[in-house]
Amino acid sequence: MSLIVQKFGGTSVADCEKILAAARKAIRAHQDGHQVVMVVSAMGKQTDQLVQLASEITDRPEAREMDMLLSTGEQVSVALMAMAIHSLGYKAVSLTGAQIGIRTDTIHTKARIKSISTDRLHQLLDQGNIVIAAGFQGTDEHMNITTLGRGGSDTTAVALAAVLHAHACEIHTDVDGVYTTDPRVLPEARQLERISYDEMLELASLGASVMHNRSIEFAKKFNVPIHVRSSFSDTPGSMIVAEPESYAAPVCGAALTKNEARISVLGVPDRPGISLEIFSRVANRNVTVDMIVQNVSEAGYADISFTVPNDELKITLEAVQQAIEALGAGQLNWDDQVSKVSVVGLGMANQTGVAEKMFAALADEKINIQMISTSEIKISVLVERASALPALRAVHAAFELTKQPEVSPIPAAGHRPTADAAAVASRLQDVDMEDLMLDDISLDDTQGRVTITGLPDEPGIATHVFREVAASGIVVDMIVQSHDSHRDHASLSFTVPRSQVPAAAVVAKRLAAEFSCGGTSSEAEVAKLSVCGVGLRSNTTVAIRMFQALAESEVNVDMVNTSEVQVNVVTDGKDGVTALKSLKAAFADALR
Repeated sequence: MSLIVQKFGGTSVADCEKILAAARKAIRAHQDGHQVVMVVSAMGKQTDQLVQLASEITDRPEAREMDMLLSTGEQVSVALMAMAIHSLGYKAVSLTGAQIGIRTDTIHTKARIKSISTDRLHQLLDQGNIVIAAGFQGTDEHMNITTLGRGGSDTTAVALAAVLHAHACEIHTDVDGVYTTDPRVLPEARQLERISYDEMLELASLGASVMHNRSIEFAKKFNVPIHVRSSFSDTPGSMIVAEPESYAAPVCGAALTKNEARISVLGVPDRPGISLEIFSRVANRNVTVDMIVQNVSEAGYADISFTVPNDELKITLEAVQQAIEALGAGQLNWDDQVSKVSVVGLGMANQTGVAEKMFAALADEKINIQMISTSEIKISVLVERASALPALRAVHAAFELTKQPEVSPIPAAGHRPTADAAAVASRLQDVDMEDLMLDDISLDDTQGRVTITGLPDEPGIATHVFREVAASGIVVDMIVQSHDSHRDHASLSFTVPRSQVPAAAVVAKRLAAEFSCGGTSSEAEVAKLSVCGVGLRSNTTVAIRMFQALAESEVNVDMVNTSEVQVNVVTDGKDGVTALKSLKAAFADALR
């Protein structure tokens, strides 16, 4: 008998009428011959109300007690859902995270799942029950209640689908599926038939509110097909699987991360270990760093910029200030009025001109780009918050995301390949469920680097640069632009094939003269190191382990950029093999 996990979020169980509607959906699946596990969130705004209650008692509640408080919201929902199913004539049992056997680490309010016991679940399902599982919660080794943080019910649902080898995991929500961007922000957004795990990981981490990135990490790691569909209708929805909707289209979606804060550390000594000093202190405070940009140094000093959620700015500034004091050098600069706009698509890995097209769309709207970071399937730019929505609309239109692309063929979605069952079972037994899992650590020693410093900080500069580069027939891979608000200029670096470095350097010098800017530099041979896998962003120590391994090998980092599925660093070409060996040794436990 096949098994389906159905997750219902807060808006889907906001009142008794909606609870009964969700109960009927579960019963229909049960009548169709499936075993059914429902994962339920707290009702509507109940979590917000509990947070408000805590704030009326104290402005600094203990994290353990917040978990005790917040976990009660789901307990109310699961009990009411079980009652609803009973009232409709079917068997159901409600379970808290502890009763299920969801074991987590000890990080309160942001706990990560280590393991899930399935014995009781299988027993109840075999007895004909619909099992109602409380989302968002578990217990640690000391039997303390823990909560999983933002998107925790999604994470619970996909994790349960993984350990139960579910046929599919249905995410019932207040939208009809996954869209090219948030339809509540841009009404012209188009619903996708399907989207790949990697694309959804990037969009989820970028603020696409339909699902949380940790749940997609589970899905990719354990090959769980996810069906996102409406709680309030029977529309087909969208599938999240291994293959994209289209390989022909370079971009599948655009996203806006509105409430970002940028932190820049200016003028730090350009030597091994500097990034480690900064980011280890940030990671120790359990802050999730998002966009990291480190550009090539000038006169022996480098600038490092990164973004964090606005609500974590204060503690991050404290950590960075401590790092500056320890280094005895550097200047702290920050801006809490910025937003990140990104485009994502597996198709861009094999197509040129995607970045130039995005930059041109922003230039046409007179929107200035403060930072740029690229990966094989994502391009992100940082803009002032007032320009965020126009920027999103501009790039969404530029890539014609409202149009249906040519859909690439795929085997029937929603079925896990039989050959993968043993591999999935092995992963579940050998590691904690949310442990980092890497696909590859690689060295690309075919590229060189070109840098232009002191560029004017104004709209259209990046567009002009890359149009000139493209007009010379030069293929660009990695792009990093950093921003210095104190000196009101930007530095732009990009990598190209080694054979094209001389031509790219000529273009750069011509542009530097045109803009009367600081100058140019180039390096004929650089090494690009890439770490690829699942959990790179949610495991906050990944960047730390990279920087530590390179520092211990006395390898200096010239450029950094990050994405949800890949972290890239550029070093001097002569250090490539040493860097590769050190990274493989540092991540030996995470490589498949």
